[in-house]
Amino acid sequence: MKLLYFAWLRQKVGLPEETVTPPAGTATVGALIDWLKTRGPGYQTAFADLDIVRIAVNQEYTDRDAAITAGDEIAFFPPVTGG
Repeated sequence: MKLLYFAWLRQKVGLPEETVTPPAGTATVGALIDWLKTRGPGYQTAFADLDIVRIAVNQEYTDRDAAITAGDEIAFFPPVTGG
């Protein structure tokens, strides 16, 4: 599973992207985030306020209840504003 981090999430995690193999049973974005938080303080900080983290699975906006599989690309980014 490929994870992409954008803007301040990238800074807090310390990586622009990574490939991970979450534990068996990690079937939703929310479960993935819960697991990521166990990987260190940068992840804990990045995902501390999930109300301001946006998610896309395979380039489709979604929420934490979305189902995920091993071959998915999951992007995490802050809200985007235009101007």
